[in-house]
This record gives sequence, structure tokens and C-alpha cells, in this order.
Amino acid sequence: MTAAPHPPMWIEVRHELSSLGSNWGWFVALGVILIILGFLALSAVVAASLATALFVGWLMLVGGVIETVGAFWSRRWSGFFLHLLSGVLSIIVGLLFVRAPVGAMLALTLLLACLLLAGGLFRIIAALTYRFSSWGWPLLSGIIDLILGALVWMQWPASALWVIGLFLGISLVFRGADWIGVGLAVRALHRDAGENFSGTTASA
Repeated sequence: MTAAPHPPMWIEVRHELSSLGSNWGWFVALGVILIILGFLALSAVVAASLATALFVGWLMLVGGVIETVGAFWSRRWSGFFLHLLSGVLSIIVGLLFVRAPVGAMLALTLLLACLLLAGGLFRIIAALTYRFSSWGWPLLSGIIDLILGALVWMQWPASALWVIGLFLGISLVFRGADWIGVGLAVRALHRDAGENFSGTTASA
């Protein structure tokens, strides 16, 4: 006796999306808000960069405090000193970011440039070495990341005034558009499911 075959994954995904049909408006509203925030960030990239640096600083500060408290709660554990050290370092870095957001902005911009350079170089080497299916797209992405990283690096520290805010604004706009697309897709699936259900009921 064989077990019943599982439905294809796309059918399960379609069913999950259609079940969210009544909430499609929230997805669209979230997308619109993110797009508005993205354009606000693009219109004031310096303020957005400072806000991002402060947010990262407070995030590290709060996370460091929580990790330090958690380390003392489990001080009998063998990883106590490692978690305590990690928490204290996070608190120190978070305080530095909060007290000197301009310096934090410089550090984050330099880190971003290094990540773009390293990530772009890795994608280029991987694409040229393995030549997997559609390897041209990762190669192009790696080249773009490498160029962007080099531009940010060469214009540092002046680039710290606009890079983070620019990237944040672009990311928010694209994420907002993505959520709007999800909401409209959920609405369409929900409407199709309702029409199919009505047709099945009428035929019965």
C-alpha cells in the first residue's frame, strides 16, 4: 500500500497565498508606507544616514545589554565568558555609535564598501570558475558590486554623507514595491479561488 502523493509545492504556496486574500490590503498599505519612507530617505540622504547609524547603535546597545544579562543568568555554562565578552563589546560599540553618529556613519560606509568589494569579487570568481547555469547573471552582479564598492571606497569619507541614506532609500522603495506586488497577487488568487468555489457550487 503506497502513501498518497504530496501535492506539488506550487499548489501549496498558491493555497497559502489565497488563504491570506482578506488581508491583501494590509500588504499594499505596507508597501505604500515603505515607498513613502524610501522617497523621504532619498530626499534627505544625510539625515537618513545619521538615523541609520543611530538605529544600529541603539540596536547594538540593547542587544549587548540583553546578551550580558543572559550571560549572567547562565554563568554556570561553559560559554559564559564568550557571551559576556560579546555582550560587553556590543555595548561599547553601541555607545560609540550613539555618542558619535558621524564616526559611526564613516565606519558603516567603509564596512559597506568592503562588503561590496569582497562580495563582488567572490561572485565573479565563482561564476568564472564553475560556469553553472545562467552564470552570466551572477557575473554581472559581481561586476556591479565591485564597481560600486570601488566608487564608495575611492570617495570615502565624503561618500559617508550619502551612501547609507541612498542605499536605505532605494531598498525601502524596492521592498515597498515588492509588498504591493505580493498584496495584488494575493488579491488575484483570492478572487480566483472565490470564482472557482462559486462555479463548483453552481455546478453541484
